[in-house]
Amino acid sequence: MPIITLTTDLGTKDHYVSSIKASILRQLEHANIVDISHHIPAFNIIHAAFVIKNVYNEFPQGSIHIIGVNAETDEHTKHLAVFADGHYFIGTDNGIFSLILDLNADKIVQITTPTDSDNLNFPIKDIFVKAACHIARGGTLELIGTACRDFLVKSTKLVPLHDRNSIRGSITHIDNYGNAITNIDQRLFKNVAKGRTYSIHLGSREHYSIHKINEKYNQVPLGEVIALFISTGLLTISLNRGSASSLMGLSINDTIRIEFHD
Repeated sequence: MPIITLTTDLGTKDHYVSSIKASILRQLEHANIVDISHHIPAFNIIHAAFVIKNVYNEFPQGSIHIIGVNAETDEHTKHLAVFADGHYFIGTDNGIFSLILDLNADKIVQITTPTDSDNLNFPIKDIFVKAACHIARGGTLELIGTACRDFLVKSTKLVPLHDRNSIRGSITHIDNYGNAITNIDQRLFKNVAKGRTYSIHLGSREHYSIHKINEKYNQVPLGEVIALFISTGLLTISLNRGSASSLMGLSINDTIRIEFHD
């Protein structure tokens, strides 16, 4: 039985997540349900995409990922089931798929199966779950929807700019510890650095400069600023046992500039 993951902005203090799981279990008694997160900020597809993008490949191929963030449709958005990179994704065509996936989808369908409820306000439970259980039972996407060539809504990915002597990126995520995660990955850094010394400047705050990237938090004293590449390969600005976001005033979209010295 494939794994079904859940990522939503529903929180956990109400009954909503439990009702989704109950709906899955009514259709698949032995379903493998994994919570990725239910604490995505409300309607924030950028945060949701960051979380899913950095974890979905940790799951086995064939896993089914329900994305319940900003899930309602309008005249411009539809509900989709997508197969890409060996995984299934079910959600709303609101731009989130283009943020999650770095490659073209193998198959996309607009979900057209009727719901079992007259209530249209809970598509995660009444539409996404039904599609996920169909896939988990071995059903094909063609039986639950109409084929689409591409996503109708595409969000622009923020990619770092670089030349021979610099990289200019931005903070794309603040995690629960207050770590500021950037869109600068280790491969790009190495390709531009070519072994040279460098300085990392944080936004317009010139007094926040870092001249070394460490491997572990405990390589600097408690409370000291540290830059390191986390397990996803992204450059992160942190404080050892502290919150870089709070104490340094760092926010999403702040600029990160790396200058290399010959």
